[in-house]
Amino acid sequence: MKLWSMLAAATLLFAFTTAQAEDKEVTLKGTITCAKCDLKKEAKCATVIVAKEGEKEAVFYFDTDSDKKHHKAICTEAKKGTVKGTVSEKDGKKWIKVTDVKFD
Repeated sequence: MKLWSMLAAATLLFAFTTAQAEDKEVTLKGTITCAKCDLKKEAKCATVIVAKEGEKEAVFYFDTDSDKKHHKAICTEAKKGTVKGTVSEKDGKKWIKVTDVKFD
């Protein structure tokens, strides 16, 4: 019985720790651009930021609301900028739930 209790406690602790790690706000600096028009990665327009992740560049897709709000400013002209938000990964793509965007 104690083994099951300890296992359940460990599972809850792991789930809580993982959830906290995913909710951490990050700041990304890079090029805010269109995944279709500039990067040729998508069939439809999508707002993204290309930023350094370690030694490599990575593409982070804006969440739906932020995509709509900021896309017109970058669709035909990429801009340097900073994006703050919460990063996650879904379907092999990195996503950012944007809380703030600043163009340089």
